[in-house]
Amino acid sequence: MKEEEKNRTSKITKLQQFFRKRWVFPAIYLTSAVVVLTAVLWYQSASNNDVKDQLADDGKKSAYDNRDDAVEVGKPVENVAMPVADSENVSVVKKFFETDATKEEKEAALVNYNNTYSMSKGIDLAEKDGKTFDVSASLSGTVIKAAKDPVLGYVVEVEHENGLSTVYQSLSEVSVKQGDKIEQNQVIGKAGKNLYNEEGGNHVHFEIRKDGVALNPLNFMDKPVSSIEKAVEEQAAEMKEPAQPSVEEKSKTEDKAKDQTGGKDDKTKREDSSEGSENQDGTQSDDSSQS
Repeated sequence: MKEEEKNRTSKITKLQQFFRKRWVFPAIYLTSAVVVLTAVLWYQSASNNDVKDQLADDGKKSAYDNRDDAVEVGKPVENVAMPVADSENVSVVKKFFETDATKEEKEAALVNYNNTYSMSKGIDLAEKDGKTFDVSASLSGTVIKAAKDPVLGYVVEVEHENGLSTVYQSLSEVSVKQGDKIEQNQVIGKAGKNLYNEEGGNHVHFEIRKDGVALNPLNFMDKPVSSIEKAVEEQAAEMKEPAQPSVEEKSKTEDKAKDQTGGKDDKTKREDSSEGSENQDGTQSDDSSQS
């Protein structure tokens, strides 16, 4: 027992002597500081890497999630083009029926089919020699119809943005089908003949429609497609506003009113009548006094 106590006492004494040395505690402090600092730096590095990875994943996810909703920046605005591949040899042979046109122009814009005259809702284009020719897309869009009509021939309808569509009739053949995405000036078929306008020979009937309403294509040729919507808005605004009479019409109305009232209005007539009554009363009173 005494030997164990001696050994235990000897170990305590050696440990006390070790801690009594001057360099022990500074060494312990430095070692602890190094361990703590290393742990802090490692934790920060791990956290930064996690944040970077998360940002990178979020960036990739955001880019992929939003790519369908992305809008093409700097997309050029198309100008309405003639629906023919070779415009030099093609001319307008029948125009759009305008309600404010002259009598001769209205008659020229009528189509005779089955002993019935109908107003042309577009323009007819034909070559000078009467031959067939390539028909091209006036604007880029999506084909929503490409079928043969027994009276109109092959018909192609292309849908564009904001309720706008273009229609091509009297085609002898087509090179597109429903659902196709087509570019401006892309050939979509060939001009041909139809029963609706037999006297037109080989031609293409071209229409521009906004929300189903036919517009005169010649008003927008070589102009930005946005001009169509602007023109429709201006026309709608004019229809809502009541027509104001012109200065000439106002002058004629006033002159007519003066003629009917002897050149005087009702107020002037009442004043004249009142003055006449006073003079007459005054005269009678003077006469009575003289008598």
